[in-house]
Amino acid sequence: MEEEFKNLIKVSFCVLISLIYCHLISSNISKGKFRLLSITPIIFVFTILPTFLTFLLPNAIATLFLTWMANFKLLLFAFGQGPLASDSHQPKSLIQLISIACLPIKIKRNESNPSSKKSPKLPLNWPIKFLLLAISVGLHDYMKLIVHPKIVSLSYFGFVYLALDIIFGACNTIVHFILKVDLEQPSDEPYLATSLQDFWRRRWNLMVTNLLSHTIFKPVRSSLETLLGQWAPLPATLATFVVSGLMHELIFYRLTRISPSWEVTCFFVLQGLCVVVEFGLKTLLAGRWRLYPAASTLLTVGFVLATANWLLFPPLVRTGADERVSDEYKMVLKFMKLGWIYGYCRD
Repeated sequence: MEEEFKNLIKVSFCVLISLIYCHLISSNISKGKFRLLSITPIIFVFTILPTFLTFLLPNAIATLFLTWMANFKLLLFAFGQGPLASDSHQPKSLIQLISIACLPIKIKRNESNPSSKKSPKLPLNWPIKFLLLAISVGLHDYMKLIVHPKIVSLSYFGFVYLALDIIFGACNTIVHFILKVDLEQPSDEPYLATSLQDFWRRRWNLMVTNLLSHTIFKPVRSSLETLLGQWAPLPATLATFVVSGLMHELIFYRLTRISPSWEVTCFFVLQGLCVVVEFGLKTLLAGRWRLYPAASTLLTVGFVLATANWLLFPPLVRTGADERVSDEYKMVLKFMKLGWIYGYCRD
């Protein structure tokens, strides 16, 4: 654990130096190919930095934060777009650039809009989510003994949702405290989604969704609008899911440490195809036939969970990465003096 903390400090220092370079050098270069050329070394650095972390969970999180999200933000920044681009009134400060670049946050643009401040339907605040995550990890070994492996694998989606929401929420809290700005929530109760479009576009992992929208969906849609007209969003949607699948494949590769089986990419391509079909059916039916919300939620969440159990989680189970991630999380709980949570569950 101590050695990993040393590695984490080294990686954090490299990130800091890289973003200071972007603030002092790249931001003063005109947007376009020359700014892109100036940040290309930083994109390379952010791609390889997570490999210096030996634990699986920190490696996966660093890959998500740096190799995926930070690099995509830098690509947008190279062309004067995205969250790192300077506002019309004043350029980003160094602390703003660092926070926005390497953390999964999104500053609210219309803070006065009351519709953006809705209360969750289920009372799952951060302490409850953390407790649920700790209990689920504590019960993991016990469940593997008495529960069918497919059901255990199914529970991993809940683990991923809770872990991401807690990590992203912690980033929101830190940045809100430092910058005094209101931030978008990382997710919006994905277990209540009434369609695949609703799940992937408006509820699940909204930080990544927003980034993919600006880097993949909108450019592809714009380039195809002349050719396809109102149907241009369909190939743009599919392209977005393909890129998402490839980036998730990289994260899973760094979790499993074996050659990709491409099941993870297939999962996201399948989701993209189904979103396209769903969009087409809604357009053709034009509101003439509609499911009850409870039924559509059950079908939507059930489909996502079933396909995840089929394609997304088997690589983790086959390689034992799920066991190693669980052990690492228990080590974190012990370090935080919360080992009694999973110890009680195991006993």
